[in-house]
Amino acid sequence: MVYMPKILIGGALHERPVEADGTFRRMPSSYRHEISKSPDAMFPAAKGRYHLYLSKACPWCHGVELVISLKGLQETISITWMDPLSSQDGWVLKKNVAGEVAGAPQVDFLYQVYQYFAPDYTGPITVPLLIDRDRGQIVSTESAEMMRMFNSSFNGLGAMGPELYPDELVQEIDRITDMIQAPIREGVYRAGFASSQQAYCEAVFALFDALEQVEQVLTSRRFLAGEQITEVDLKFYPTLVRFDAVYVTHFKADYKRISDYPALTRYFDEISALPDVTSTIDMPQIREHYFRSHTHINPTGIIPIGPAHSLVGYSRQGGTV
Repeated sequence: MVYMPKILIGGALHERPVEADGTFRRMPSSYRHEISKSPDAMFPAAKGRYHLYLSKACPWCHGVELVISLKGLQETISITWMDPLSSQDGWVLKKNVAGEVAGAPQVDFLYQVYQYFAPDYTGPITVPLLIDRDRGQIVSTESAEMMRMFNSSFNGLGAMGPELYPDELVQEIDRITDMIQAPIREGVYRAGFASSQQAYCEAVFALFDALEQVEQVLTSRRFLAGEQITEVDLKFYPTLVRFDAVYVTHFKADYKRISDYPALTRYFDEISALPDVTSTIDMPQIREHYFRSHTHINPTGIIPIGPAHSLVGYSRQGGTV
């Protein structure tokens, strides 16, 4: 059995192995409340009320951060960041970054945050984690729904930037989301965490079949749903950031690189050039997390030098450049 991050069962830590067939399956989100524009809602939109736990390494967190950045909500939602290195007990809270946050526990590990707000919680210990500091409750652990509510619920409370889920593109956004979600966004993890050859091959062939489909979409479109950036781009882009720099080597997704696809490369470069996007990328943390936290995949903890076209590489002396 391959070691996987621990889960909480009735508030107590337990190890979670992969399934017997060697396939990695992501556990569903346990909290899916909504922040609403209505002042009478259980969780009404308000500046300074909500707090996020995020990791610079996690692609699901990256999507949430991209929405916050493009909508200008950095002063509306406070954030506690994870250390790039995970422990045997999961995510570690980064020290000496933002200081104490009112309504949030002063603890060392993310699982302790779950225990604080939900003492009997059963489920995965994941980021992103969104809490309501006023009510002392977990609001959501579902990144896609956080992205949607941060796009729309804070309009009039400092939110600005593009509309990321416009009515006229809803059907196409949802269609493309289905195209990339299981085979690509989750597929890289199924390939990387597979513990049987069959599970790996199924995941990696589905992954590259889907990338070919996306390449064809982008040959005639500027962005995934059309000529404007939308939420589906902010879901897909974090996977592209990590693909050549991490997934090709670490997750054995080496049939092709993103740089081998002309349309995907053009698309990636265009989004990477946006100021509100580049500020969200910390490639040294991304690479340190994957190559040094997943010790069952990379037991030596050596971080490869990375592709020359990556957003960061390593010098001959071993430091980032």
